[in-house]
Amino acid sequence: MKTLTIFTPAYNRAHTIGRTYESLLRQTCKDFEWLIIDDGSTDNTEYIVKGWIAENKISIRYIRQQNQGMHGAHNTAYDNIRTPLNTCIDSDDYMPDNAVEKILTFWNKNGSDHYAGIIGLDCTSDGNIIGTKFPENLSGTTLQEFYAHGGSGDKKMVYRTDIINKYPRYPIFNGEKYVGLAYKYMLIDQDYKLLTLNEPLVVVEYQPDGSSYNMYNQYWRNPRGFSFFRRTEMICAPTLRRQFISCIHYVASSIISRNKAFINESPKKALTILAIPFGIIWYLRIRAKIQSNAKMNFHS
Repeated sequence: MKTLTIFTPAYNRAHTIGRTYESLLRQTCKDFEWLIIDDGSTDNTEYIVKGWIAENKISIRYIRQQNQGMHGAHNTAYDNIRTPLNTCIDSDDYMPDNAVEKILTFWNKNGSDHYAGIIGLDCTSDGNIIGTKFPENLSGTTLQEFYAHGGSGDKKMVYRTDIINKYPRYPIFNGEKYVGLAYKYMLIDQDYKLLTLNEPLVVVEYQPDGSSYNMYNQYWRNPRGFSFFRRTEMICAPTLRRQFISCIHYVASSIISRNKAFINESPKKALTILAIPFGIIWYLRIRAKIQSNAKMNFHS
């Protein structure tokens, strides 16, 4: 059995996933399986991937499902991973040639039942680190601790599969396609730390149609998913400031979803009531942004 599963959710990424594949071919350590979750692509992703499977250069499994969004693809991946460790590499990203070797060497040397896995760095194609590195004297942290103490930028997590599957699946809301992936990570943070590895494990390139570029649309189209996420964040956030910000977002999402019971459903009722004026302002900003984007698309 392989030690690491690299899983890739893919939705109409036939034009970028080849770069991911080529980087996996170049890995200095081949102790991994590549699990591709095709989330209802309408391009030729399936044809391309089946060609790679036939080449048999690396271990690949391919699962196709109806479109559920990124979190639904993660659910399917976690249901099907059969290795001790796993990490997600998006279909528009790729791995440095020695990333798998670094992960497994580091885990074999430092890993234990006390840790949920590893947290490493993201970088751009020119080698610049996204956000901040970890302090040199820091051996372990949680995501929330890292960001609460001034850390910034996307980071790459490698989780133990037995740990990631101890926690609830991402919920699927009818007609919506987004729940923040940090939902599970926040829950894990309550019980485990991650070993810090100050090395880039993924090279990222944010696509114009990726979720990072379309957050206002995501807010508008997936209000129940965001409300669910914010309720969890209210409980798990390590600071009162972050809890209050979560309440502001929760109020805005509740207005979008027309949920009149949002105060009763909030785990932080008093804080939510205080956040209502700010939530209304945030809702108006989201609505204005959506209307502005619609006008731009109409005139383009």
